[in-house]
Amino acid sequence: MIRVGLADDEVLARQKLRQFLREEADMEIVGEGATASEAIELVRVAAPELLFLDIRMPGMDGFDIVGELTSCTNCQMPRIIFTTAHDQYAVRAFEIHAADYLLKPFTQERFRSAVERVRLQLNGSAPKPAPANGRSGDPGRYTTRIVFKSRGRILFLPVSEIRWIAAEENYVRICTETDTHLLRETMAHLEERLDPQTFLRVHRSSIVNLQYVKEVRTEPNGDFSVVLLNGQKVAMSRSYRSRVSEWLVHH
Repeated sequence: MIRVGLADDEVLARQKLRQFLREEADMEIVGEGATASEAIELVRVAAPELLFLDIRMPGMDGFDIVGELTSCTNCQMPRIIFTTAHDQYAVRAFEIHAADYLLKPFTQERFRSAVERVRLQLNGSAPKPAPANGRSGDPGRYTTRIVFKSRGRILFLPVSEIRWIAAEENYVRICTETDTHLLRETMAHLEERLDPQTFLRVHRSSIVNLQYVKEVRTEPNGDFSVVLLNGQKVAMSRSYRSRVSEWLVHH
């Protein structure tokens, strides 16, 4: 059985979660909390493997609660599924490796999708999230998807679909095979979140997904460029040429 905790100050919200969880035969509710302190105590005492956590809680918000749990020496960090009526926290939630983000009011189908993701993680069929503080020495610390708002929607973009990334003043432009997305983000922060075995900075203004690199080319004017599989060229600084060329030799 998967031990589940509920942390939400709204009685009806907890009631809805209980109702949906009754349909999940392998999940057992081990406790509930209506405030931040109750949520922390719930994790400390009942040790749930999964915690449904509202973001706006009396005392402190859901992110503060996660921070407290991370620094708690006698607490086992559960998988976190955030539940909230506010979509503006989605990007931050996935930056701290939440298992999922349920936007109220959510359907039972959406709920089942979230718990199935946790189920796969706990069964070892999916990558284990990195610690909430984002510091880890293994590949699990790198993000597998980027979450952002675009044209009024929350998009979940697998990083495997990214061809290359370009800096544009205070933004970055993420380019996939068929689309581009403009995010208010810095190249340095985004580079930290991406696996360096797959993504390589080739210029102060560009990062490429090595899986889509075809060749490194010297242009007639002496500049260098990375040529992608679709023929697109990305400018490359001289200092990065050896790193990209070495990768091509070994792949």
